Amino acid sequence: MNTRAMRRRFLEGLLLSLRVVWPILSGIFMLIVGLGMVAGLFEGWSIQDSIYFSFVTGLTIGYGDFAPKTLPARVISVLVGMCGIALTGIVAAIAVKAITSMQDVSDD
Repeated sequence: MNTRAMRRRFLEGLLLSLRVVWPILSGIFMLIVGLGMVAGLFEGWSIQDSIYFSFVTGLTIGYGDFAPKTLPARVISVLVGMCGIALTGIVAAIAVKAITSMQDVSDD
């Protein structure tokens, strides 16, 4: 099987899997943003800064330019990080499933 057909099968499998788990992914996204907004309220950050903080923390990058000082915001940021790890794991599992299904079809 040529590489173009393999890429097409991979993308088909990826999109099919994303359609199935999209409600879960969007729920995790909303949870990350919501928790980031709550942490921002505790810290006195703007809405933009709170959303930025939530995604930087959720994607486990953690630049350190926004660091929570209060205990409740620190606990919330740990929860945001855990949600980000779950999000990354789900996306990685979807990609692995798409690759595996693509290889199963190419072996036939």
